[in-house]
Amino acid sequence: MRLEAAARMDVFRKLWKARKLILVVLIPLSLLPLPLIHPTSEACCAYVLMVTAVYWVSEAVPLGAAALVPAFLYPLFGVLKSSEVAAEYCKDTTLLLMGVICLAASIEKWNLHKRIALRMVMIAGAKPGMLVLGFMCCTVFLSMWLSNTSTTAMVMPIAEAVLQQLICTGLADGHADSETAEAPEDDSDKEENFNKNQLELLYRNDRYVCVCVHVAIEIPNVKRVKARRDSQYPTKRDHMICKCLSLSITYAATIGGLITITGTSTNLIFAEQFNTRYPDAKVINFGTWFIFSFPIAIIMLVLTWLWLHFLFLGCNFRETCSLSKKRKTRREMLSERRIQEEYAKLGPISYPEVVTGVFFILMTLLWFTREPGFVPGWTSLFEKKGYRTDATVSVLLGFLLFLIPARRPFSSSSSSSRNTAPDDNSDSDPLAPMITWKDFQRLMPWEIVILVGGGYALAAGCKVSGLSVWIGRQLEPMSGLPPWAVTLLACLLVSAVTEFASNPATLTVFLPILSALSETLHINPLHTLIPSTMCVSFGVMLPVGNPPNAIVFSYGHVKISDMVKAGFGVNLIGVAVVMLAITTWGSPLFNLTEFPVWAMARNVTGGL
Repeated sequence: MRLEAAARMDVFRKLWKARKLILVVLIPLSLLPLPLIHPTSEACCAYVLMVTAVYWVSEAVPLGAAALVPAFLYPLFGVLKSSEVAAEYCKDTTLLLMGVICLAASIEKWNLHKRIALRMVMIAGAKPGMLVLGFMCCTVFLSMWLSNTSTTAMVMPIAEAVLQQLICTGLADGHADSETAEAPEDDSDKEENFNKNQLELLYRNDRYVCVCVHVAIEIPNVKRVKARRDSQYPTKRDHMICKCLSLSITYAATIGGLITITGTSTNLIFAEQFNTRYPDAKVINFGTWFIFSFPIAIIMLVLTWLWLHFLFLGCNFRETCSLSKKRKTRREMLSERRIQEEYAKLGPISYPEVVTGVFFILMTLLWFTREPGFVPGWTSLFEKKGYRTDATVSVLLGFLLFLIPARRPFSSSSSSSRNTAPDDNSDSDPLAPMITWKDFQRLMPWEIVILVGGGYALAAGCKVSGLSVWIGRQLEPMSGLPPWAVTLLACLLVSAVTEFASNPATLTVFLPILSALSETLHINPLHTLIPSTMCVSFGVMLPVGNPPNAIVFSYGHVKISDMVKAGFGVNLIGVAVVMLAITTWGSPLFNLTEFPVWAMARNVTGGL
């Protein structure tokens, strides 16, 4: 009996290890009767959509590989020609993303992100409440322009250095105040608890950037992570500060990604699919998105900070947020000193940092002023209209970064040494550019580019085959619900699914369905699509929800229960604020009270 039980367990273990391969084979075979029994374009498109969606949600194959399924199944089933499918894999947003990645590569290469983060934390001070708020503000700002994953990977080592100073100082204070007969732990023993290692974080971005960051900081030995959670903190309050600061960074990265259309890949997916489905809309651009989302981010930032403060630090804001120097403890003063030392290591601002900052500001201004809406933009200076988009600006400035020398013209050799990146080996070349192709290639997320292209291909297939119209007709029983109720149900559904599935994959599956639903119910599609796009980023309850969560969890300060408890509150805050925005200032901004002509034309065309 024991041998039989062991054999069965061994079979179960082998099946579990091969579960992804089994899923890859069984799903297409089990769904194959659908196009065979009903050999229509709608059924064939539905088959491709379901197979791709299951692959994405289960991650049985890499996301990029799953996105290639429409590229060969659509031509095989006669839904789209191979040339038509291929055209969907490179759109305007791909060029927009490439330009942004060029700027992000320059920001990271010349440590401009670190200077911004340290300066903002120095302004906030070392009081726990203000320290958390300071890190959240700088993370939100960086995440507006960089990916959420890279922002978290950049800011978290800085926060870790501050937290370790807090822990070490607390241990020193505890030993100094101890009056027991036991000898205190040697400084050398304490130093053994922390190794000065090279921290290498390599995470795939669910948004759109892969980043590898090398930062020399003191981090806990991997073998001691478990011990740290229980006994390495001087007091329980210190542990709570570590939890609060760690979680605040991943939540702030998510909030910052909502603000700009390039802040996260889900925003780009929405913009491209919306503009492709409704080419006559002309309502979604960098400016309109920023006007709508910026108040959402500010409200979420404040409420999330209050929620984390209440959860981990209590309600004594006077003690944790006071800016008075008289109220600072020795540990807080040492933490401030540590931050100042890190900032001093950067030295004076360099010429490449200035150039990067100028490009950063210039790109933002050109995006805002292209078609602001309330006044004519700079595109009105050209005779032909509609030729220039945000991608035009992005690619132009990104291209210039490959040409502009990283050294100040006519500079001396001493100043040239300060204009060299820490990992740059091109000291002998005085005309070395701001970024190289290797810098760009290291950050460019080709997997996400293919994933986004797969979403466009699916949307094109649904449109041509008539599947989106069929789905819309099946949802007609929901016509009795008010628009806000439909939007709320969509937000709750999307935010629940994204806790367990990739954000881009979740949005790519839901966008065509919600678009068809809105057209069927004669609701402005923006009323459901914009809130759903924002809520898909609220996968913050589990380490697997998104890479920033995993990065923070890997530092060992928080447990899964902490993430679930804090993330549930942040999720509710996000859905509530997004619903508030879409029913108040979002309504006049996008004219959501009327069913627009551009959606009506699309509905009539689809019906034909």
